[in-house]
Amino acid sequence: MINITLPDGSIKQFPKGINAFEIAKSISEGLARNVLSAKVNGVVMEANRPINEDATVQLLTWRDEEGKATMWHSSAHLMAEAIEALYPGVKFGIGPDIENGFYYDVDFGDYSISEKDFPKIEQKMQELARQKQAFIRKEVSKKEALDYFTQKGDEYKLELINDLEDGQITFYETGNFTDLCRGPHLPDTSSIKAIKLLKIAGAYWRGDETRKQLTRIYGITFPKKKELTEYIELLEEAKKRDHRVLGKQMELFAFSDAVGQGLPLWLPKGAQLRELLEQYLKKVQRAAGYEPVITPHIGNVNLYKTSGHYQKYGEESFRPITTPQEGEEFFLKPMNCPHHCEIYKVTPHSYRDLPVRYAEFGTVYRYEQSGELHGLTRVRGFTQDDAHIFCTPDQIKSEFNGVIDIIMRIFKALSFDNFITQISLRDPNTPEKYIGSNENWEKAERAIMEVAKERGLEAKVEYGEAAFYGPKMDFIVRDAIGRKWQLGTIQVDYNLPERFDLTYIGADNEKHRPVMIHRAPFGSMERFVAVLIEHCAGNFPLWLTPDQAIILPISEKYQEYAEKVLTLLKNSEIRALIDGRSEKTGRKIRDAEMKKIPYMLIVGEKEESEGTVSVRKHGGEDLGTYSIEDFANMVNNECEQLMNIQ
Repeated sequence: MINITLPDGSIKQFPKGINAFEIAKSISEGLARNVLSAKVNGVVMEANRPINEDATVQLLTWRDEEGKATMWHSSAHLMAEAIEALYPGVKFGIGPDIENGFYYDVDFGDYSISEKDFPKIEQKMQELARQKQAFIRKEVSKKEALDYFTQKGDEYKLELINDLEDGQITFYETGNFTDLCRGPHLPDTSSIKAIKLLKIAGAYWRGDETRKQLTRIYGITFPKKKELTEYIELLEEAKKRDHRVLGKQMELFAFSDAVGQGLPLWLPKGAQLRELLEQYLKKVQRAAGYEPVITPHIGNVNLYKTSGHYQKYGEESFRPITTPQEGEEFFLKPMNCPHHCEIYKVTPHSYRDLPVRYAEFGTVYRYEQSGELHGLTRVRGFTQDDAHIFCTPDQIKSEFNGVIDIIMRIFKALSFDNFITQISLRDPNTPEKYIGSNENWEKAERAIMEVAKERGLEAKVEYGEAAFYGPKMDFIVRDAIGRKWQLGTIQVDYNLPERFDLTYIGADNEKHRPVMIHRAPFGSMERFVAVLIEHCAGNFPLWLTPDQAIILPISEKYQEYAEKVLTLLKNSEIRALIDGRSEKTGRKIRDAEMKKIPYMLIVGEKEESEGTVSVRKHGGEDLGTYSIEDFANMVNNECEQLMNIQ
């Protein structure tokens, strides 16, 4: 008999060799029907895999992220099986689950494929799923694996196998399809009830632009048709919120082939939006004791070799810049932290000086592949709201708390109310992957965990996800339609202080290494603005919107009064403009609605004679007549409340 510990802490005894499905069945038949996979001693595996020793077991269903991942990974195999049946001789690259669904990279050879072919692939997938095909796991030797895919003539799988160690290779068989895969998978295909292929794209093999471009097919599956219907409705809503569409419509940013791919141009209204975000964070940072710094856009290549960024981002960076001086090379900076380390070194520090907090809106550059570029969310030049805190090990907890205060304030001001935290710690089984002493790691990890508990944060702990230089905490928000985005991040770093030989003089009059904390509440300005646009569908909080009000004179006769209103509003720091076109008022209102301007101020004979404005709110609500002073006070009070100014 073996002892099985369940998530509620209860311990049950079962015969050795029992599987998670049988454990679920012992609890209830309904639970067993819903089990997709299981987490055994922290490792996700098939629900029908035997358990031969005492274990902690979590039964995974569709409600669990790992349960969804199991279904979607299995669905990628199902799609590959359908494609191979319809297009004999195709070759397969990789087919993972992703955040929403799955994809598979396929070499279709001489076949021509487009989204018009999706219905027949979906139909074939449905047919195969209804056959309740089992996913059969099989451990194979490296020679067996190579022989199998050599016979199939699949050079992609052969390349993957050559990177693997003998004794760690598994195949999964489903019907007539066999794939190289680590798993885990569903017990069989019967759980896959609703199927939708979403889009088709090109993807270079192993992300290398010099290699062949494969066809990437994305899809998603659900255990119920109703859930697929709801997801499709969500996709339609996401299209309406697409920041690329709204950004163009609201005249916020643009891209130009003449400038270069992935290099956004911020138009006046977008630049104003960014400036307002920056001003807000700068004000919060000043109050929290941060000092502004400015660093160049380039640095000597040796700077990034010292930091390790050259080795890490060398392949993802623009080529080094050579100068007339022989052997001299510069690099477009991929990160701001090496520059901040050099600033710290300029002045000797005592423990009494710490913490030191440097903040910069610093632009960095990475050569993302053209196929990976996507609006503002994936660009080649982006500005980070970067800050680096240099502190003693004993100050980590208080500094973490301070950064969380800033992140919480930003989330509140921008209505990001739904978020979770993820704490990434070391894998205790692989200590060789990390640098720094056990004592410092334990102190840092304990500080993060204590802060999360004290703050009441719903923190998900992931072992093995820490950076090699220290643990970290990430903030993952759900937007208005439920999508997840990672925004704020806080990271502890023992690596760069060592690499740059950073020191401070301690109370013992000896030299000590400071701990470095990296933090970026927004992450990057580009990505944050994209997420914000899609979260609020372009209806920015009043304090942030570039144009808070638009004045609509009902005819040219009232243009002069409209200009007087504009001057008074600007004197009250209200951002406003005039639509002086010779269009009907109804057309002006429609255009202002399209641009999502919060307030429309209609002025005519009555308003001019009374020194007032008729106020219409975005969305159609008529607020009546206001004096200009009262309207300005209303807007400023609303902004102050939304910004949570204390």
